[in-house]
Amino acid sequence: MQRQGTVRAPLSRIVDLIFRLGRLKHGGARGPGIFFIIPCIESFKKIDLRVVSFDVPPQEVINVEDAARSTKLLAQTTLRNFLGTRTLAEMLSSRDAISMQMQAALDEATDPWGVKVRLSN
Repeated sequence: MQRQGTVRAPLSRIVDLIFRLGRLKHGGARGPGIFFIIPCIESFKKIDLRVVSFDVPPQEVINVEDAARSTKLLAQTTLRNFLGTRTLAEMLSSRDAISMQMQAALDEATDPWGVKVRLSN
């Protein structure tokens, strides 16, 4: 049961971006609070700034009907497996070595599919 006459404060993790004629208006994000828009000239979009996390399930068996999607899933799983065994200091100090190891592992796994994995800058 809600009481009448109560005011709920908006979440500070949700901001509004105001666009004037399709371009972001000077001043950046607005909110929480009251703001005014000029109809037909300005529009706004609510943006949620909360961090969203999700689990990447292990991919032991991959269906190769869609090679691009399968390669992306394999890359996520390989990244999780490689980084899950290292500390942050190790990750930061040996980024190039980790990249090369991941590329080799992905290339080996996708070679039977006829897919070549290369590093992207």
